[in-house]
Amino acid sequence: MIRRAAITGLLRLTSLLPLPLTHAIGILIGSLLWWIPNDLRRIASRNLVLTFPEMPVADRECLLRRNLWETGKLLLELGPLWLWRGERVLALVRGAVADEEALTDTVRRRRGAILLTPHLGAWEMAGLYYSSRHPLTILYRPSRLGLDELSVRGRGRLGGKVVATDARGVRSLLTALRDGEILGILPDQDPGDEGGVFAPFFGIPASTMTLVSRLTRNTGAPVFLTWAERLPRGRGFALHLRALPEVTAAGSLEESAAALNRGVEAAVRSLPAQYLWAYKRFKTRPPGESKLY
Repeated sequence: MIRRAAITGLLRLTSLLPLPLTHAIGILIGSLLWWIPNDLRRIASRNLVLTFPEMPVADRECLLRRNLWETGKLLLELGPLWLWRGERVLALVRGAVADEEALTDTVRRRRGAILLTPHLGAWEMAGLYYSSRHPLTILYRPSRLGLDELSVRGRGRLGGKVVATDARGVRSLLTALRDGEILGILPDQDPGDEGGVFAPFFGIPASTMTLVSRLTRNTGAPVFLTWAERLPRGRGFALHLRALPEVTAAGSLEESAAALNRGVEAAVRSLPAQYLWAYKRFKTRPPGESKLY
């Protein structure tokens, strides 16, 4: 209860600040994460060693420091994104979104679409932007910090419908797709020993959800990948959008999951400092393999 109140208070405090100042404070927090031993730095460092083994040590350490800065920004920008007025949040999107017409066309023809928002950049910004323009159902995993009420209200306040990762939520996803709407799903969460298959991610077998593959196979809905790039000095966000037809066209769940991971990996390689490397993406291992963390 105390931790939830403290986090809620921090988010409300940062919502009073302009984004450049919020991100500047986030860099200070990231610097502390760099200097003080902590789990976020340990996990991020381990993931970078696993995924970029060919990178010179000095370059990888530089990437780690930049990544911790971006992690600090990520933590503090939730206040503005969840609590600012809608028009103020949407004004943070800089420039047009390339290829958005393809997504808009699927909505216009009521085909439905699956919108993947990996842990890259400001995925909360991406969800808010698309929910303000299209009928969007957002799947979320309940928080251990007790912030569900705040996060659900923040994510859904521009028109999105927010559903939890349970049987009722999955049924809501299928209904939304069949009604020609868009689904927003984080595709790079580790589903554990159940609900996933192992597929390569940066050359490492990673437990990968099959939900996206099953939904697109059952409905034929196209799959898109999007992320909101955090611009320097708090200038806002640049949204990117890519179609992933190979996820739908794959002949098996394993091939579809592999295509999904390739799409996410390509996006991460374009913006590696802004990926959530502090997440234990490779926590679940194939039978017989040792733990990586």
